[in-house]
Amino acid sequence: MPESNESTSESSDTRTEPNTDHTDDRPQLVGINHVALEVGDIEDALEFYASLFAFDLRGRSETAAFLDMGDQFIALSETANAAATADEKRHFGLVVDDLDTAERRLDDQGVDPLDVSGLEFRDPWGNRVQLVEYGEIQFTKAEHVREGMGLELEKSADAIAELAEKGLVPES
Repeated sequence: MPESNESTSESSDTRTEPNTDHTDDRPQLVGINHVALEVGDIEDALEFYASLFAFDLRGRSETAAFLDMGDQFIALSETANAAATADEKRHFGLVVDDLDTAERRLDDQGVDPLDVSGLEFRDPWGNRVQLVEYGEIQFTKAEHVREGMGLELEKSADAIAELAEKGLVPES
């Protein structure tokens, strides 16, 4: 299977067709509700992520915090051996409104990007994070969610073409 790249539309031998006619007895993948990350210290994690990104805190306890992204969130959980589970390829992608601003912010905070194409970094606990810009990828937030988050974002022609190939052109 090819490496994951959110901005390509390559198909693979394992691709299945969407369950649009509802005859398939398997549930259709719809999206990601949240990503859960292990961190060594919840206060340090909140400080680290707040130094990089603007977000609302959805909720928290002594050992957990939830970073709101509109209709999705990141769940941070404090564990004693958080950094022990880092590996080379496993990662998750965050969508940002402006990739250049994110890159400057990482630099300002002394966070070294990984030596890969695109923009990736590791948090202090080894979690690998890939950043992609909203306008350049097929991921689409519903208009009412973007409005509720105070975001005015548009897709590039390439991103719209990628969506169109799947019959998923956003409403104008």
